[in-house]
Amino acid sequence: MTAPIPFLKSLFPPSCHCRVLLVGGTVRDMLLGRKNGDIDLVSSLSPTELTTLGFHQVKATSGASIYFRYHPEFGKIEITRIDSLEDPEKDLARRDFTINAMAMELNGTLIDPIKGADDVKNKILRACSEDSFSIDPLRIFRAFRFEADEWRMTAETAALIRHGNWAETFGAMPVERFSNEMLKALPLKTPERFFERMIELHVGTEFLPELFRLPSIPAGPLQHHPEGDLFSHSIQVLQRVASSTDDPLTRFCALFHDLGKLATDPALYPKHHGHDAAGFAMAVEFCNQLRLPATYRTALAWISTLHGKANLWATLRDATKITMAEQSIRARIVEILPLVAATDKIGNPPMTGWDRAVRIAGMNTRELGIDQEKLEAMPVKKRTSYLLQKRIRLISLPEESLPFSGTPSPEK
Repeated sequence: MTAPIPFLKSLFPPSCHCRVLLVGGTVRDMLLGRKNGDIDLVSSLSPTELTTLGFHQVKATSGASIYFRYHPEFGKIEITRIDSLEDPEKDLARRDFTINAMAMELNGTLIDPIKGADDVKNKILRACSEDSFSIDPLRIFRAFRFEADEWRMTAETAALIRHGNWAETFGAMPVERFSNEMLKALPLKTPERFFERMIELHVGTEFLPELFRLPSIPAGPLQHHPEGDLFSHSIQVLQRVASSTDDPLTRFCALFHDLGKLATDPALYPKHHGHDAAGFAMAVEFCNQLRLPATYRTALAWISTLHGKANLWATLRDATKITMAEQSIRARIVEILPLVAATDKIGNPPMTGWDRAVRIAGMNTRELGIDQEKLEAMPVKKRTSYLLQKRIRLISLPEESLPFSGTPSPEK
């Protein structure tokens, strides 16, 4: 990626350079030597000048006027237009954290009134002021997201969160704002920190009440779950999955795979019989509550339902294996399910033959060697059973005998 300053110098005429500043995360990531997907600017250029340069005004959530332009290499270039750049320090002081309270002129001069560069160097997260979170309480979850990327809050910043009264403001905040920060945290280096900090500082019950119940629920009998409580177990599964994939959906399913255990009658603790079945409806409601995409709702519902059987894969009947594979294909969790099962418990054997079962479950009638006229002549209620039996027969065949090449076995 080309450095943004030479590009910006070519984008803006020289007469405009003194009225354009790089700000926020763009400057932070430049100091870290990281690629930044977008460019954030502050400018005192007039609306006419910005329009002439190809920028388009967009509806702003605050009083400031926002203009943007897309570039194929640099992504979104966003400009916050202000009347004057004579006192940039005043604007920077109102930002969330010192690491984002820096600006840079197009000649490379760094404007750093509250020593954000030092905090960038040490990966320290420090609130710009005592009012930082009051200005926008969403910044609390942004702080947790930074911690998921291995930044560390100062004790003073954590105290501002811990001692604040956020219930009313969170109650009025759209849940999508929280969920967006959570989803951004999931693919980062230590995603568990986002959720651990919620528990440690006791904030966010308005959005994730289920999370706060986990520490008081046993994960299961101690001989199977020596980690003890359900929160510890869920975090460990997330960590183990995170070591294999940075996919946010897989990590989300790993963390909440045991959601159904929240439905267990406490009189039955530490066992959780039936939690797999209970998890399906709970997962649907849970994801709807968080306004998550349908892919999350479907994936978590089926992971909640199937992971218990997946843990017993080697002992399952062939019919159950094929049915599980069919369900996983429809739910698009073919890769997620074996990974969650493998990390649900240390020492779990791999799901040997899973890929084969998935291939068989995904075969069409031609590949199964089924006469289409015979199938259509069959009563509808019997077709599913008939197709299942055809697939079951293939499970025990040698690999070279399977009709994956597109050449069907003859109908008998």
